[in-house]
Amino acid sequence: MNSKKKAWMQDLRALPFLLPFFIAYLIFTIFPIFKGLEMSLYEWNLVRKLEFVGLENYTEMFQDEFFWDSLWNTTLFVILTTPTMVALALVLALLANLNTKLQTFFRGSFFLPSILSVAVISFLAIFMLQPYNGLVNTVLQLVGINAEPFWMADKTLAWVTIVVVTLWWTVGFNMVLFLAGLQDIPESLYEASEIDGATRWEQFRYITLPQLIPIGRVILLLQILASYKVFAQILLITGGGPGGATRPLIQYIYEVGFTKNNLGYAATMSYALFFILLVLSIIQLRSQRSEGS
Repeated sequence: MNSKKKAWMQDLRALPFLLPFFIAYLIFTIFPIFKGLEMSLYEWNLVRKLEFVGLENYTEMFQDEFFWDSLWNTTLFVILTTPTMVALALVLALLANLNTKLQTFFRGSFFLPSILSVAVISFLAIFMLQPYNGLVNTVLQLVGINAEPFWMADKTLAWVTIVVVTLWWTVGFNMVLFLAGLQDIPESLYEASEIDGATRWEQFRYITLPQLIPIGRVILLLQILASYKVFAQILLITGGGPGGATRPLIQYIYEVGFTKNNLGYAATMSYALFFILLVLSIIQLRSQRSEGS
């Protein structure tokens, strides 16, 4: 038996183990992709498809001001959260990597919110930000600020609430990724720099940051994709208000599909979001390759 045939036989042995996952992948990932594309070309309600409309749903989407408003809201959320999330995760990772007695406390406290469900963190946010008797407003009054902010009723305050809650809830995961990157940096680099008389800032600038660039790119891409898919915390905390000022694209897709019973148009907007995420991913990956070459 030649080496190629032998290698082929060895690969074939893995087929029974891969087949269940492959079947599940076809059913729950590949099939919905093509089914959704079909739905976007039809007028389709919750029960059945009604009639073929071709590209009419796409034409309607480009003329829908609510689609553009919700897309802008989503993009604004990405702009507000992504840079802050990456920077904050790096700072927390540096704290969690310090060789102190508080190391375990830092790691546990920074990561703990990430294990909570979105329903829990949304309830906590609503409970703490209630007007008149909420914890945050009570603290503001104790420190001499007599204003009574209505966090959910004001557009700017609503965005502040959503951004802060999201950062508190999800920064722990990115912190862990940065922490793993920090622990992979060879200690010999720092020892050599100390012999050369490098300061802590110089070590951070010329050793830590360059070594964290690869994992930082991954975190940036993951965060952009995750932020564009924001939905649950906004729905539960502000409901997309006030007046639709914080409604993200996925919430609008949900409302069109399951409230207005128009799954065909909802599928069309879903593919618009898919295209945006695909383009962003391609740009990010190509920029990494060009910088690495």
